Amino acid sequence: MSDVPPDRLSTDPKSPHFDEAALARGVGIRFDGAEKTTVEEYCVSEGWIRVAVGRTLNRRGQPMTIKLKGVVEPYFRDVAPTA
Repeated sequence: MSDVPPDRLSTDPKSPHFDEAALARGVGIRFDGAEKTTVEEYCVSEGWIRVAVGRTLNRRGQPMTIKLKGVVEPYFRDVAPTA
């Protein structure tokens, strides 16, 4: 695995952008210069993140989210394991 996080990543296992290996390393997100901890999904190339809105759930039991646009800077919190 490279030291660069994927362009798009989701925490939902049903999403096609879910990557368990990347999430296991721990991905941090800086959005417009501020650290965000409640990010459900992000896309660097399109410049947006989805964050949970409080504790509200939709009819399928998933957290309600809103899309915020801005500068997205993902990074790995852990160092890559050496082979």
